[in-house]
Amino acid sequence: MPQRILIIDDEQSVRKLIAEILQFAGFETIDAGCGEDGVALAAEFFPHMIICDVSMPGIDGFETLARVRQIDELSATPFIFLTGRTDRKDIRHGMSSGADDYLTKPFNAVELIEAVKARMNRQTEVMKVSEKKLDEFRGNIVHMLPHELRTPLQGIMGFADILADEYETMDRDEIGELAKRIMKSSKRLHRVVENFLVYAQIQVYAKDKEKMTALRNQTTVISQAAIDEAINQIPQIDTRRVDLAVWITEANIYHSRDDLKKTIEELVNNAIKFSDPGTPVQVDGWEEDGTYFLTVRDQGRGMTEEQIDNIGACHQFDRQFYEQQGTGLGLSISEELTRLHGGELQIDSEPEVYTQITLRLKPAKAE
Repeated sequence: MPQRILIIDDEQSVRKLIAEILQFAGFETIDAGCGEDGVALAAEFFPHMIICDVSMPGIDGFETLARVRQIDELSATPFIFLTGRTDRKDIRHGMSSGADDYLTKPFNAVELIEAVKARMNRQTEVMKVSEKKLDEFRGNIVHMLPHELRTPLQGIMGFADILADEYETMDRDEIGELAKRIMKSSKRLHRVVENFLVYAQIQVYAKDKEKMTALRNQTTVISQAAIDEAINQIPQIDTRRVDLAVWITEANIYHSRDDLKKTIEELVNNAIKFSDPGTPVQVDGWEEDGTYFLTVRDQGRGMTEEQIDNIGACHQFDRQFYEQQGTGLGLSISEELTRLHGGELQIDSEPEVYTQITLRLKPAKAE
């Protein structure tokens, strides 16, 4: 089936010329004489690419692009502006608005076809990468999730079964020990379920501009107490508390309290999980040049550049060589929550030496 291209231009002669060139090159075309009609056709036919004039009566090309991008199915569709303007400001405006390319009139057939094919090929490569990551995500879930759900569930059921059958012959200490083991397994199961729910919620928020805007307007205070509250949620913190050092400059930042707590919890949990007892884990936070920096550093297993590039949800490196619990969602959750709130997450690491995660967060403006 040929790829479909939508042409939006108020000049019929231009639309006809572009259509003839593209049809000769093997593409299917549809066209509209104004931005409003173009958006309507785009929502109806979901074209593989849109070529749009900038200067049109009614809504111009920039507004047309903005409306097209609000349609979920077209948020990544290649969009090429076509214009007689050559001003660099106009070009920068178009590209910063989310356009993929910019053709200036007059153009020839070769230039048009090359631009279209280049963007189509680029889109194909992006889709292949996305599909590969999705396949990896599915595979990781299939291999990892059953184990992460069944192991704590079997612990809960097994210890509860012992209590049900033998509680009359057990002393208080034995009952208490079984209760602690049930609680430990319950917390592990709760963490697995909670992380999947959080990850799913992130995907919903990332596609809802109103929710994202509301999130980014929330503020919270990052402080020693806030860090301690997050760290106390980590299951194995009691065995590593002596290794943990926290130095925080208090500040008000744009971030939701719960999401910040979750991010810190996951990052410190990873630092503890992937480093040996007796090695330091350092958490630092300070404000500098209009940015709040939060770092979590350990002297553990570390990662290669390739592993950092391939970090993804439900992806644990070298799981077959190490006995480790977890879903592999922690770092992905931390990164995506940080982005949702307008921040950045950076990973620096050297195998068998260290890993440092740096968050760049936005300080809240003083009222």
